[in-house]
Amino acid sequence: MKTEYVKVPMHDGGEMGAFVAYPDGQPIGSVIAIMEIWGVNDTMREHAQEFARAGYVCLVPDLFWRQEPGVELSDKNPEDVKRAFDLYYGFDYDLGVEDMEDVRAFLSGSSASNGKVGAVGYCLGGKLCYLMCCRTDIDCAVAYYGTYIEHNIREAVSLHRPFMLHMAMKDRWVQKEVNDLLMRNLSPNPLVEIHQYPDADHAFARHGGLTYSKPEADRALELSLSFFQKHLSASASHL
Repeated sequence: MKTEYVKVPMHDGGEMGAFVAYPDGQPIGSVIAIMEIWGVNDTMREHAQEFARAGYVCLVPDLFWRQEPGVELSDKNPEDVKRAFDLYYGFDYDLGVEDMEDVRAFLSGSSASNGKVGAVGYCLGGKLCYLMCCRTDIDCAVAYYGTYIEHNIREAVSLHRPFMLHMAMKDRWVQKEVNDLLMRNLSPNPLVEIHQYPDADHAFARHGGLTYSKPEADRALELSLSFFQKHLSASASHL
């Protein structure tokens, strides 16, 4: 498997760093893997390689590049936790969606791409996946335990791209009332698939993380790969 770091040109003249993993054979499609609050760290590189092993070009954008380029943090380090939350609460979601649209265009035009691009996001990245399905023409997106989607629930009427949501039902950041709200507002949309994990906590798919749970992570990955196969393969039709 080939991996490399690249620079992605942005709409306002800057450049965002990114980690890319390439499959050994002909790619099925391309996937943007949008990080949690910990930067492009070992966990996100492992996610990229998971999707590359499954046949996708997978790019992990340095989401905090406007605030602190190249940051790599751990949920096990108390000082890193403080930095991560400072970056998280200072993050501009609207600019983030615009940046992800630039990444989508970059991947769509790549010689390794069939033109179809999906996204998968974790925590903060999960909310961005939701917003992309509401605001952009991403081919599809998958959100793992997206935080604060409820703050933009009014945009659900604009959700026009296939969207999958993995809900951790013991999530301390996304309470039961919030999950119930999301179910009421999103599940009637035929483009939305929601999967619930009754025993899972927030970040159940974070490799090496404090709340990692392999059974739930494996199930979610299998569902996500099936979703991407459906919407990103050469035979998939554009909506």
